[in-house]
Amino acid sequence: MTQKTYKKIVLAYSGGLDTSIIIPWLKENYGNPEIIAVAGNVGQADELEGLEEKAIKTGASKFYAADLSEEMVNDIIIPSIQAGAIYEEYLMGTAFARPIIAKALVEIAKAEGADAICHGCTGKGNDQVRFELAIKHFAPDMPIIAPWREWSIKSRDEEIDYAEAHNVPLKINRETNYSKDKNMWHLSHEGLDLEDPWNEPLYEKPGFLEMSISPMQAPDEPTYITIDWEQGVPVALNGEKMNAVDLIWKLNELGGKNGIGLLDIVENRLVGMKCRGVYETPGGTILYRAHEYLETLCLDKMTAHKKLELSVCFAELLYNGQWYTPLRKALSAFVTETQKNVTGTTKLKLYKGNIIKAGVRSPYSLYSEDICTFGESDYNQTDATGFINLWGLPTKVQALLDQGKLKP
Repeated sequence: MTQKTYKKIVLAYSGGLDTSIIIPWLKENYGNPEIIAVAGNVGQADELEGLEEKAIKTGASKFYAADLSEEMVNDIIIPSIQAGAIYEEYLMGTAFARPIIAKALVEIAKAEGADAICHGCTGKGNDQVRFELAIKHFAPDMPIIAPWREWSIKSRDEEIDYAEAHNVPLKINRETNYSKDKNMWHLSHEGLDLEDPWNEPLYEKPGFLEMSISPMQAPDEPTYITIDWEQGVPVALNGEKMNAVDLIWKLNELGGKNGIGLLDIVENRLVGMKCRGVYETPGGTILYRAHEYLETLCLDKMTAHKKLELSVCFAELLYNGQWYTPLRKALSAFVTETQKNVTGTTKLKLYKGNIIKAGVRSPYSLYSEDICTFGESDYNQTDATGFINLWGLPTKVQALLDQGKLKP
């Protein structure tokens, strides 16, 4: 490792295993710099408790808790729901948070006069890219330190060894050391028994799930909910007006108790490897499904199909850390235009892990019962004859050619 001395380093600090040992490691390897620990509050709730005391005790000189929940929801989550952005079934809870946290890191680094920013992402994961691309966008000349790409530590067991040797307090042990990421949108689980895709997740084991319960343990009675939307933004739950942040928290509660939003996937990481993860996204899963449901009423066929096509690109940009790019901004402009009439109400039934459509309505509905009814209507069925003749003309011409009946 090429050593360099820094005077002041801003550290993205979660208080988890990685960032807990990074503080003493930075002091040992970068000339005893001042460490400013920054925790982005994106709704990880009790995980923030005691962080300041822990950061200071392990060597940080200052601690910031940046409240980023509202910004994350309004600036990234809602636009992504509107875009229908899903990466290989994954609703991107980790990817949602990283651009906003990185933006806050740069703002604090500039305010504090720091000469470097550090994060605890591993060299195997996606988050290193998400953090660093966002930092480069807001501070292109800022040095970035990534200890996992520098130090000799090779495993989480060795991290625990380092923590114990440096008297760094941990809330985990070697037996329950899942790699987790939590915010108001989701909770991810990786590592340990989940590294073998043949192993079934321990959904029924007490303490494994935190935001949800197993569908097998969910109530026998369904829960009905309604969500009101205005131009693609959720504005009310069960008739009660509330902001999107509060709405997500409430949906987490309702979805979690009904076993909604569990996902077990082997996903393709940006760095090239496959990784198995288990995700809990109760409220987010409901919102995505409800929004998609309303759009079936409000979007015309061509727009809906093109939007579905572009949603893959939108999701990949977000997943790959390219939120602050011209293409993502251009796609968001398209999505915003599509949402002008996405206003109405969706009714859903939550039951043992299932989200069942129960009704949808909109003042901008393109659905006409008078036109599509099986009963009597003003629709002239004889119009279909000419339509089919013209639509099938290329097929007919090709067949005539193949049969030698087409005259030049």
